[in-house]
Order: sequence, then structure tokens, then C-alpha cells
Amino acid sequence: MASSNPHLLLQHLCCSKVSLLPKQMPSPTFACYLHRSLYLFHAMAGNAPGSPQTLTTEKDIYSAEKKVFVAGATGNTGKRIVKTLLSKGFNVKAGVRDLEKAKSILPYGKEIEFVQADVTESSDKLARAIGSVSAVICATGFRPSFDFLAPWKVDNRGTVHLVDACKKLGVRRFVLVSSILVNGAAKGQLFNPAYIVLNIFGLTLIAKLQAEQYIRQSGINYTIVRPGGLRNDSPNGNIIMSSEDTLFEGSISRDDVAEVAVESILCPESSYKVVEIVSHVGAPKKPICELFAAIN
Repeated sequence: MASSNPHLLLQHLCCSKVSLLPKQMPSPTFACYLHRSLYLFHAMAGNAPGSPQTLTTEKDIYSAEKKVFVAGATGNTGKRIVKTLLSKGFNVKAGVRDLEKAKSILPYGKEIEFVQADVTESSDKLARAIGSVSAVICATGFRPSFDFLAPWKVDNRGTVHLVDACKKLGVRRFVLVSSILVNGAAKGQLFNPAYIVLNIFGLTLIAKLQAEQYIRQSGINYTIVRPGGLRNDSPNGNIIMSSEDTLFEGSISRDDVAEVAVESILCPESSYKVVEIVSHVGAPKKPICELFAAIN
């Protein structure tokens, strides 16, 4: 039976394979535009799902609380995610191990809150740090060391602890920054130099893959973003987004990764998807939501 709620109906159309749309609509993008426009209309009236009566501007559309917890907020990718969230009007809860370090390298203001959070600790302790937020973005990553259990403590158990904390709190949205080649062994990439290097320190990619599997089985609304080789320079070229286990080489600016991670919160098309991203000078420029919509 068709939904009587027009917002939910358009969301369904937007996230479907477009077979339900009139033929004159050329792509999912138009449906998504309608979905967002209708959400804005309802939000202005305080009637959108999860929206408070005080929503009055476009930047208030997508999240009632509009606050996102970032795990690994002082990392090279995490700090870019924090800045991108702030630039899009979100409030940020920066989960960090060293508060003083965080205050020295991250923006400071009323829109950002610094909390001590170590993903290797219990989910109960993490839940207290996360508190009331609408989404969690995990951008953690172990630092190479002689502790060969570090990838499992951070990239595996740390992610599991975050997911468990979200479930305890009722946080409905979880975004993980992972890596291409996590499933390389099953895809004939055992001798791929990148697969070998990334697994030198404690089988990092395998730790990440098992964490991904836990997320997918958790029931939480997830987006898993697998970037190629991470660059610290400014974006060069446009983003290529592909389905899981299809990209085995390539690189991408951390700025682009941050943009995709944040946009995944804003795009209904990103829900319950695993995507792989690199960038290329010759790639056509497309809106990120359109890229998500093209992934089955």
C-alpha cells in the first residue's frame, strides 16, 4: 500500500532504482531534489519527520539536532571532516584523546565541543562521551608502531565499540571511513603492492573488513566510504565513486574524503551503502548525492 506521507513517498522514490518515477524524469537527481524541497517545506512548518518547530533555514533541514560526533577528530582526515561539518552548518562533538592538542589544531567556537574519547575503551564510556547527537562519523586509524595488535584495537574493536555505543544511545546514522582493498584477498589482490603494504602492520585491512561486517550486521543506518590512497594536498580532479570491491588502485585528497563523508549524512541515497572513491583529472564533475544514487 502506498504511503500517505508525501515525504516518505518521495524518499522511497529517491532511494529506489527510479522505476517508480514518471518516464519524463531523467535521473534520480530530480526525485532527490523534490524530496529535499518537500522536506524543507515541512521543516519550515515544523512537520518534517524529526524536525523541531524552530527549523527555519535551509541548513536546518536534514537533522533535528544537527550535531555530529567525529571519532578521530584530530587525525589528518578527521580534522578535515570537522571543518567540513562546520562549514555546512553542523555542530560538532570532536572525540579526541588529547584535549589540549585538539584545541590547538581544530577550530574553536560555540559550534564545536571537545570531549575525551578513546575508541579502544568500553562502549559504555564511549556512549557517555558521544551523548546526544544525530550521527557519528568514524575517522579513526591506528598509528604504525611495533604494537601489532594496534590495528585490531583501533580499526576493529574501536569501530565495534562505537557502533555498540550508538545502539545504546539510539543514534541512527553511522559513517565509517575505511579503505579500498579491505576485501582484496577475496578479489585476487593478494599480490597488489598496496594490499601488501597496508597489511604489514598487523593485518590492518583485515581488521577494517571485519569491522565493516559488524556494522553491516548491526541494523544501524550506515555508509561505509572506502577511499583510495590518501593525499594531504588539495583536490586535483573529480571524484569517481564505485561500488564495493571494484577499485584496486588510485588516490584521493583527504579534503574530498571529508566532503563525501559529510555529504553521506545529507544524502538519503547513501543509506546502507559501501562505496569506493578515488579522484581523476579526466572524471566528470557530478554532485556527490548523484554519485551515491548511481550505486546499487
